[in-house]
Amino acid sequence: MTWSYVRRMSEKRVQRQGPDRPAERPDPDGPVERRRPDRPQRRRGPAHPVVRASAMVTAFAGTVLFGVVLARLTLEPSAASAALVHANVQPGHSVNAYLDGTSTFEAVRQLGGNVLLGVPFGVLLPVLLPPARGLLRVGIVTACLMTLVELVQGALVTGRVFDIDDVILNTAGALLGYLLIGRRLGRAVHPRRRHWWNRRAAEPLTSDRDI
Repeated sequence: MTWSYVRRMSEKRVQRQGPDRPAERPDPDGPVERRRPDRPQRRRGPAHPVVRASAMVTAFAGTVLFGVVLARLTLEPSAASAALVHANVQPGHSVNAYLDGTSTFEAVRQLGGNVLLGVPFGVLLPVLLPPARGLLRVGIVTACLMTLVELVQGALVTGRVFDIDDVILNTAGALLGYLLIGRRLGRAVHPRRRHWWNRRAAEPLTSDRDI
């Protein structure tokens, strides 16, 4: 192999690659796989204003209907049970009484009814009250409302007493309704809420020199 042969081969290689393109050198570590840039994920925006308005009206009507049912179930006097019921401020006391002192059907009816009574809160609150979206917020709002209802019925309604277990069961039902339906329904109707950690990560970092 002569020097002229090596020179001619180098010129042919440069001509094939182009005059402006430098010759590629083999990587000692082996070939590197080229990865395509990740495409940004598209987030769904809020629903159309007409759809949002319809959802708000439907949620409001559902809230009114649910309020009527709740009032009939919790604020209707019951003189026959005035001497049988007692106030309960100890969590779990009434639940244990239903599980130990009544039949299975009656326990399921009482405990399950209180859980189902809280489900509409988890479904309607994210649509009707967007700032209340979130598992913790739905639980806090439901607990406050049901505590108020229990206090009113215990103080003003004959045959009704305050029971902390009712508040706990109603709140559990609201959380269940939010996880199953309310979370997706709220995101479909309203724009996604930016959490404080997302807002903090989006802010540009400033050094001490810029202050």
